[in-house]
Amino acid sequence: MKSRGVTVLLGAVITVLLSFGVLSAPVPYVVLSPGPTVNTLGKEADKEVIQITGTQSYSSAGQLRLTTVSVASETKLLPAIAGWFSDKEAVVPKELIYPPDQTEKQVEQQNAEDFQASQTSAETVALTKLGYPIQVTVSSVTPGGAAASVLKAGDVITTVDGKAIKTAPELTDAIKAKPAGSSLTIGYTRGGQPAQATLTTKTVDGQPRIGVEIEQKQPHPFDLKFDLEDIGGPSAGLMFTLGIIDKLGADDLTGGKVIAGTGTIDDQGNVGPIGGIPQKLVGAKDAGAVAFLVPADNCKEASDNAVDGLPLYKVATVDDALAALNTLKTGGEPPRC
Repeated sequence: MKSRGVTVLLGAVITVLLSFGVLSAPVPYVVLSPGPTVNTLGKEADKEVIQITGTQSYSSAGQLRLTTVSVASETKLLPAIAGWFSDKEAVVPKELIYPPDQTEKQVEQQNAEDFQASQTSAETVALTKLGYPIQVTVSSVTPGGAAASVLKAGDVITTVDGKAIKTAPELTDAIKAKPAGSSLTIGYTRGGQPAQATLTTKTVDGQPRIGVEIEQKQPHPFDLKFDLEDIGGPSAGLMFTLGIIDKLGADDLTGGKVIAGTGTIDDQGNVGPIGGIPQKLVGAKDAGAVAFLVPADNCKEASDNAVDGLPLYKVATVDDALAALNTLKTGGEPPRC
């Protein structure tokens, strides 16, 4: 072979090798794609996702599916390019998913903690809707504090100045509403018997306090737990809440339909926004969903990425979600995004 031909051939080989190296090199982006969906009323790996023992639970003719997003933590250039042109995937800067001040392990740990917290809040909200109220209970009394010799561990605080107290934050807010040194009338029950006491708040760390440690309890005569692995983050809260209510109530919330959705849930039943809506809509449609419950604050993004044949229904609270499901079951049309 002539020297010029050898040079061209070597150049071509080097170009291919360089291209291969560039295309296979990691880039500072991640690809988001539709993740698995899970029926909160069903089983995963032959285990009930929501497990209830000690009381009757009910089956459903339909499904309530939580939705997820799959994240490729290390992305090469070629998959990133493919993701840019995909209708189902999104390519975003890696720092949006894995902040530079956190390791991937730390992010995964936080996601696991958020997932656990979503289950706890879902249980709190669902049981409240089913008639098991939260009790703000005194766990300990500070010696020398305003409540010393008045309140005892185990007392359930019910009111402050006549206003009902249903959660621990409500008690804290009621105490802080007046300056330290103010008198508060505390309503409580002890051994099931109602009582009242007037306390004068004291300053502790610059804040008015009554000198008690409290915890939220929600007594119920059965056991409830979740069994679901390899999913993180808080966005399953709404669908877990609905799943618990469906399984413990005789009423089938689904009306025999496959309903998907997403959204965080707090202890007051508010539904919060989440990320990955476009991918979750695709995953829901692929799973056979005929309706999707969308957090109100995600409605614009969801509408901009709507999937044909998958109506989007706006929910801001668990009550909105329950109303939407009831309307769908009876053949009506809930509020759309």
